[in-house]
Amino acid sequence: MTLHSEAAFERFTKALGESEGSGSWFPVRQEDINSFADVTHDHQFIHVDPEAAAKLSPWGVPIAHGFLTLSLLTHLMASIPQDPARMEGVVMGINYGFDKVRFVSPVKVDSSIRATSVISHVELKGDAIQVTRDVTIEIEGEEKPALVAQWLTRVIYS
Repeated sequence: MTLHSEAAFERFTKALGESEGSGSWFPVRQEDINSFADVTHDHQFIHVDPEAAAKLSPWGVPIAHGFLTLSLLTHLMASIPQDPARMEGVVMGINYGFDKVRFVSPVKVDSSIRATSVISHVELKGDAIQVTRDVTIEIEGEEKPALVAQWLTRVIYS
């Protein structure tokens, strides 16, 4: 355990249950969906074929892959301002996984999404802090979110 990790643990613990805020809106374009389809080899028509989606899907337009939405969490979370004091002495952050992920609503092509976050659990692990965040990805103009997840990260301190 380091002085940085101890001090950060106290700061994270004080923030338990509080919203960290909302990030910036990010547009999900057909080019992003197509690139993700190429990388993952998931070319289902509901993602990559606008004409077939217009005729056959319940949404009438292509939708983003659920895993594309999930993979954007790192980018979306980066636009939520963090308390700089919690980051003093940080060596690196590690994606530790998820306790829960639910794809609530599809993200239609050309929709914009953003993340909101609440710190729900903090645990001191030697020179690291494991932080669990309840993350929601909102869809601009939609009532239901695209995704809800419990995301675990580890922050390693010097």
